[in-house]
Amino acid sequence: MNLIRVGLSILLAPVYRAYEKILGDRVKKGKMPHHIGIIMDGNRRYAEFFGMNLWKGHSRGADKLEEILDWANELGIDIVTVYAFSIENFKRSKEEVDRVMDLFEKKFKELVKNERIHKNKIKVKAIGNLNLLPKNVVDSIKKAEKATENYNNKILNICIAYGGRIEILEAVKRIIKKGVSPEDITIEMIRNNLYTGDLPDPDLVIRTGGEVRLSNFLLFQSAYAELFFTEIYFPAFRKIDFLRIIREYQMRNRKFGR
Repeated sequence: MNLIRVGLSILLAPVYRAYEKILGDRVKKGKMPHHIGIIMDGNRRYAEFFGMNLWKGHSRGADKLEEILDWANELGIDIVTVYAFSIENFKRSKEEVDRVMDLFEKKFKELVKNERIHKNKIKVKAIGNLNLLPKNVVDSIKKAEKATENYNNKILNICIAYGGRIEILEAVKRIIKKGVSPEDITIEMIRNNLYTGDLPDPDLVIRTGGEVRLSNFLLFQSAYAELFFTEIYFPAFRKIDFLRIIREYQMRNRKFGR
């Protein structure tokens, strides 16, 4: 399926560009999600498909994220939360994990002086169990967060060493440590003690790569999010794919259980 998409994308590039312009204009007239979550899946399969080393696929995925930030900014989407590395991902081969950690260090360092980030005043925040990360990665994260801490226009949350169940568990533990009785714990208390406690829940969650599950991503926050799954590997995700998802989101009737 991805091979067919790649071939068609090349042959129909001029048509896609024209349709992309038309679709983009329509999307801009509709109600925009305020907060989107993205499960960036398919980097390794993309690399395998093109005969690359696995870490090259991860590098291509990191580059794609920068494009998506441009698309989101163009549409006026204020908060983007991406699933970059789960706690379970540490179970992968040492070589791959080490390569990915090196990539994280490099990319967070680049964010310190990234023109896109500073031009659009995007606050960068890493969320997850950062104690599991190598010191050099944590240091680069702190530098990126420090360089953008005064920005309030837009937010980029990068979930790294993250797990949704652990996040909820830790939130409950924090509440109990404050002396709150179990019977007095409320949904709002749990929400406020999550990594994203000061942010609105995501309106929309996108997963690339063909899998149809949340894989422990923003489990509490995504209770009423609109979910979209696409077979396209993350590095091959195009602006037209993004616009189609936003357009479909705009056509859905969100009832929130009412």
